[in-house]
Amino acid sequence: MDRSRARAGALILLGGAAAGVAGAAAVRDVPLREARWTATAALPRSLSFAPRECVRPSRAAAEARAAAIGRIAFRAPLLLGGQAARAGMSCATCHVNGRGNPNFLFPGLSGAPGTADVTASLMSSHRGDGIFNPKPIPDLAGPPGKLKISRTAAGALESFIHGLVTEEFDGPEPPPEVLAGLAAYVRALDPSACRGGEGRVRLAGPLAEVDTAVALARTSDGGTRRLLLAAARSTLGAIDERFSALPADRAMIRAADADLATIRAGQADFARWDGAWPARRRSLLRDERRSLYAADQVAALFRARER
Repeated sequence: MDRSRARAGALILLGGAAAGVAGAAAVRDVPLREARWTATAALPRSLSFAPRECVRPSRAAAEARAAAIGRIAFRAPLLLGGQAARAGMSCATCHVNGRGNPNFLFPGLSGAPGTADVTASLMSSHRGDGIFNPKPIPDLAGPPGKLKISRTAAGALESFIHGLVTEEFDGPEPPPEVLAGLAAYVRALDPSACRGGEGRVRLAGPLAEVDTAVALARTSDGGTRRLLLAAARSTLGAIDERFSALPADRAMIRAADADLATIRAGQADFARWDGAWPARRRSLLRDERRSLYAADQVAALFRARER
């Protein structure tokens, strides 16, 4: 059994093993994975608002497809390994929508909010240096001159990302198409494409990620296909967390997850998914206002935990 398959089940629908690395006591029981690595003072606002993504789409079909694969992989915990994977973290944990994360605060990894020690033994058996030296998390859509890796030198970005995945986070060897996609996505992040500061976190975003991941998986194979389907399942898991008080919706989400699991295992095609997903999708959107995608529901959740 390969490393990615062995970890896949643990990452779907919450990754409970990460409970021990949750943040402050006041938010340990908040059923959202983001609360595990978010500074308490930033909650609940950071769960309802996020920096806007700054992407310059490519007009070349092949490059656009590569960036789309990379965008999904960027948000997939399965890409990483070790403690990060067990905690449900992805590249997007530190770089929300490809930007930075001023509220990131992970025990043993962060100093001040918005910092991370990239040579921490907690995350890496390869690069751990035994020295606690957290650094500010960069905005990947910031000025190119402030980023330490060239995006134009041939192979430089791919080599850097490969090291991050396999050494900084002990991740498995990424499929070549996924590595190329990650580089294409990062190259597409452009400060001139930024429009405004923050935007509301809405259900439409993760639903679109599920749709994109499934669509790309249909025309991919091997490790790329498996990662895309695992990413779709992980996104369903994040949606499931936001519907924690709505059991009927959670049952639908978990049925959808089971459909993708059988496809990923090679035990079914997409027929069952295609027949059931559109109605499930519509139902979730109808109930969004009662879920933790609604800012008033997030606020009510925190008020209840302060009593």
